[in-house]
Order: sequence, then structure tokens, then C-alpha cells
Amino acid sequence: TPKFKFLLLSAILLFSFNLLAQETDAEGCKDSPIISRMPGGAIHSCENKEFEQAKMPIDKEGNEKTVEGEYHYWDYGTREGMSEIQVFRNFETALKKAGFTIDFEDSPGTITAHKGKTWYMLDNKGAFYYQTIVTEKAMEQEVTADASSLSDELKKSGHVAVYGIRFETGKAAILPDSENVLGEIAKMLNENADVKLSVEGHTDNVGATAANQSLSEKRAQAVVAWLTAHGINAARLKAKGWGSSKPVADNTTEDGRAKNRRVELVKM
Repeated sequence: TPKFKFLLLSAILLFSFNLLAQETDAEGCKDSPIISRMPGGAIHSCENKEFEQAKMPIDKEGNEKTVEGEYHYWDYGTREGMSEIQVFRNFETALKKAGFTIDFEDSPGTITAHKGKTWYMLDNKGAFYYQTIVTEKAMEQEVTADASSLSDELKKSGHVAVYGIRFETGKAAILPDSENVLGEIAKMLNENADVKLSVEGHTDNVGATAANQSLSEKRAQAVVAWLTAHGINAARLKAKGWGSSKPVADNTTEDGRAKNRRVELVKM
């Protein structure tokens, strides 16, 4: 009958409208395997970076912890009718069950928590919330100096930090993948016969101070030995170690410690 057809058409249109009204996740975004979303919500946007820095609140005075490493961020919407405290309590409980330590919470808006090297932050607004997860790691050094840039920096500032020289952990043995960088240093010295260098080793602050001092000296000596073995006059070089006494970054973070473990070339 016409009345039945009208009711059927109305039902189909209403069903179609409801499907269209349901939010879908932003393209390319998916939940973290560490902690899921609130049921019924959708991802509005996300961001994933191999290496990034995030500041996470640790007290009500506005102090923050800076965390660097593999970075993931989500902007979620919640289903209609959810309260801010409902979202907050769900994530608070879920984090504890997952073995996270709650470092700071300001109910019902903020949670900072960590488990091992993984740090989590919730910024909760009720109708929507943001999640940030950073797993601490050292930045992979992908850019290394060439002879020309080494020479330019020495002329400009009188010293240059070199991060491409790698050693066995806790030892002075140079790893084979360091030879390209060492070769560039030798090339720079061959192209600038008047340059004399103090090769200076630096460590992070992990371990005993005396051991770090000794290690930095031995690593500097190892670099000098490599250069002299590859044709550089020993009279143009000297080795010096500073241990952990001259940091250039924060030793409380893994990336900071990686920056402090370096060889510096200082023009004499």
C-alpha cells in the first residue's frame, strides 16, 4: 500500500542518515597497540614521527618532563553523552592495569604516566581528548660531516663535534662503520696541511667519573692512532680526554647522553 511504501522509504532514509552521521577514523590513523580508544569514538587526526620531542606535565606548578624518541599523537572524539570524568577514570584504570606508573594527574583533565621507556599523556576535554605516546630512544645520526664542512667549521669556530665515530660499548675499539667519517677527517687534514688538531674524547655521565675519564682518553688516542696509521703526521695531532665533565646536552635523557658521547676536533 502507499502508506507501507512511505514508511519503508522513511526507514531506509533514516538508516542511511544514521550511517552517514557515524564518524569514521581519519585516513591512515589507527589505535596504539598500547592502549585503546573509548568505545564509540573516532580518530579525528593523528601524527607519527620516527623521532620527536614532547613536553609532559609532572606537577600542578607547570613543571614538565621533556621526552624524546618515537612519537605518536591522536585526537579522538567521544560518543555522545560521555562525561569528562568518565573518560578520565577509564584511562586512569586502563593505564594502571597495563602496568604504567602514574607520574601526575589533574582530574579530570590530565594524566602523565610511564612504563619503562614509554611515556603516555592524556589531555582530556570530555567530548574529545588527545593522547601522546613517546618511547624514549636516541636519535639515529644519519648525517655525518664531510671534509669540506669539517674544514669550514674549524675555520669558523675553531672546533667541531663529530658524532659518526662509533666505539664498542665501554671500550676504545673503533667500530668498522666509523671509517668513512675518519676518512673525511684524514682528507680534511691532507687538504689543509697547516692544521693541527687536538682530538678530544667526551662521554656521558653513566658510570664512575674516573672510568669515564680514562675511557675518553683512550678513545681520543684510538682516533689519533687511526689517523697516523692512515698517513697523518703524528706531530699534527694530540689526544685529550674530558670524561663527562663537558656535557652539551641533558644527561637525564637517552638522546642527551648520545649527544654527550662524542669526539671533538679542536684547532691548535
